[in-house]
Amino acid sequence: MDRLDAMNVLLQVVEQGNLSAAGRKLGVPLTTISRKISDLETHLGARLLQRSNRHVTLTEAGLSYLAACKRILRDVAEAELAASGAFTTARGELTLTAPVVFGRLHVLPVVTAFLQAYPEIDIRLTLADRLLHLQDDHVDVAVRIGALPDSRLRAARLGEVRRVVCASPQYFAANGLPLAPAEISRHHCITFIGLDHTDRWNFQTNGVETTIPIRSRLAVNSAEAAIDAAVSGVGLTRVLSYQIAAACGAGHLTTVLEAYEPPSVPISLVFDGQGALPLKLRAFLDFASPRIRARIVAHTG
Repeated sequence: MDRLDAMNVLLQVVEQGNLSAAGRKLGVPLTTISRKISDLETHLGARLLQRSNRHVTLTEAGLSYLAACKRILRDVAEAELAASGAFTTARGELTLTAPVVFGRLHVLPVVTAFLQAYPEIDIRLTLADRLLHLQDDHVDVAVRIGALPDSRLRAARLGEVRRVVCASPQYFAANGLPLAPAEISRHHCITFIGLDHTDRWNFQTNGVETTIPIRSRLAVNSAEAAIDAAVSGVGLTRVLSYQIAAACGAGHLTTVLEAYEPPSVPISLVFDGQGALPLKLRAFLDFASPRIRARIVAHTG
């Protein structure tokens, strides 16, 4: 029995929730997954999992053994990286992810400069407004916009952005400027499903949160679509300040209700902080963090 392989199978079964999902994740038949778990339990002389048709749970012995498995597998991975020179030479492939608009405006320029500075490192950059899981999607570092949940991941704070309400000057000329949040209810709104609710927006009034019902004439699933619709005069939209910096600078959009904005949203670089960092990741964090912070200060309000 390959015990490292069996440990990895056990880890995948627990992370995926059941044997079938682990088999799909690993690309092996269910019978193989079941046999490897049974062989491991026989070898240890202890039951590790309580199985049902839909999910598995760890026994007390399984809980302690899984914790040891994670440490062992991490140590093996680090030993392989060390043997390949990942901790002594900045080289190899680095996988990044960032939200679409922020990534295009502020991450990609830094990545291109990084590639010039580190010719032995290759970058795979995925721009997506959905959250990619660092382990499951094999991501080394991710840009996150929003509050971070407590986890074993580490984060480098880059800055923050505002959530702003805006519309085109033509729309305001025809419909008037809202001077208080309550006036939003009489306006046409464009909602970005990834950022806000489609039936209400929250504001801050003297430090107290207020919820205002809105009429969403158009709901879209990308910030770029919401901004384009606002520029064309459909109505008000609420997006992040960096997303409309260029449109505001060109006079295509005007922001309103600045005094009632909710708290600013943090921007962070998130990465796996367990164990020593490969040099390629440390090099990117040291290179990118100050440059992205500078871009946030220079290009967002």
